[in-house]
Amino acid sequence: MNVVMVSPHFPSNFALFSIRLRACGVNVLGIGDPNRELLPPGLGDALTDYYRVDDLVRFDQMMSACSYFREKYGPLDRLESHNEFWLESDARLREAFAIPGLKTADLAAAQPKSKMKEIFLREGIPVAKGRLVATLEEARAFARETGYPAILKPDRGVGANDARKISSKRDLEDFFSRPKTTAMFMEEFVHGALVTFDGLTDRKGNIVFASSMGYSDGMMEMSGQRLDIFLHTVRKLEPDLEDAGRRIVAAFGLKERFFHVEFFRAWDDKRLVALEINIRPPGGMLLDLYNFSADVDLYAEWARITAWPDYTPPPFERKYHGAFFGRRKNRNYAHSHEQVVAAFPAKLMHQSAIPEAFSAPMGDMCYIFRAPSLQEIEEIARYVLERA
Repeated sequence: MNVVMVSPHFPSNFALFSIRLRACGVNVLGIGDPNRELLPPGLGDALTDYYRVDDLVRFDQMMSACSYFREKYGPLDRLESHNEFWLESDARLREAFAIPGLKTADLAAAQPKSKMKEIFLREGIPVAKGRLVATLEEARAFARETGYPAILKPDRGVGANDARKISSKRDLEDFFSRPKTTAMFMEEFVHGALVTFDGLTDRKGNIVFASSMGYSDGMMEMSGQRLDIFLHTVRKLEPDLEDAGRRIVAAFGLKERFFHVEFFRAWDDKRLVALEINIRPPGGMLLDLYNFSADVDLYAEWARITAWPDYTPPPFERKYHGAFFGRRKNRNYAHSHEQVVAAFPAKLMHQSAIPEAFSAPMGDMCYIFRAPSLQEIEEIARYVLERA
């Protein structure tokens, strides 16, 4: 079996997808822009072959890489990056080389936020009211219906990138005073907590792993205001969250894929409001957060599902509340990095610097802890994030 991994080195923990594929007996064929000797430890050895391109955005170079692999190794069975930035390029390459998986037509409903909402509503799942706005006049008309604050974000965007909270008419006028290069989606502001439904599907579309995490603040606020990051997994899913999440995953027909579905839980009436679906793993180190919370290896489970047609992952158990903390550089904390590492040694699973590409939403230094009770996690949070 020949599997092409696009940008297999980034983020560095995603190198484990290729390493686990190789352990399944797969020919892992990497396409990336660094020299092979600069790849993360273990990745170079896992790759049967590696094609270096000058720029992963250059589609002609990506085509050349896949053509080279096909001529040398035969038909290409899968192609994946697990990265939202490359979804469209991945889909085009699958079409060009007749590779199973998501194609461009599939992304037409799964990427634009305006189209996602249509599917959510079709499934009977509440959404925040929103619409595409091309002009200041259209945005003003929407604001008259919903009031302020409101949210403006690209209809096709990655995470909270370029999303903005609009609190007044002046904010709206300022936003539209600058040229726009992409369609904008305007949405009513939901006063609530951000929660997710995350997991993995098998070849038939069955969900074989599912869990959830809650954020101390909204991702947009954490990114734009560069707040400290605190999010944690749960050990038991709320029934309405699991029901809505499963219906959304089924509606999009996801197979052999990770998913990351975002909701708001309204503070006033506790209603669940669907925000968006991302057809990829949760970003950065959050896949590792789930691994630690359930003592699983989701890198390996995806690899086995990809490599072995009849493979069914074993049942899983959410044994712990996993917690991710992201601290910012040049911020004065009560406890140093060394003190944080030493304070809860049995509960600390991982600590590392965060790549600059993820630092706005995830912080500059991350820590992953786990504990059986949420009370223990809250105690750790107070220690890690306490200001001097």
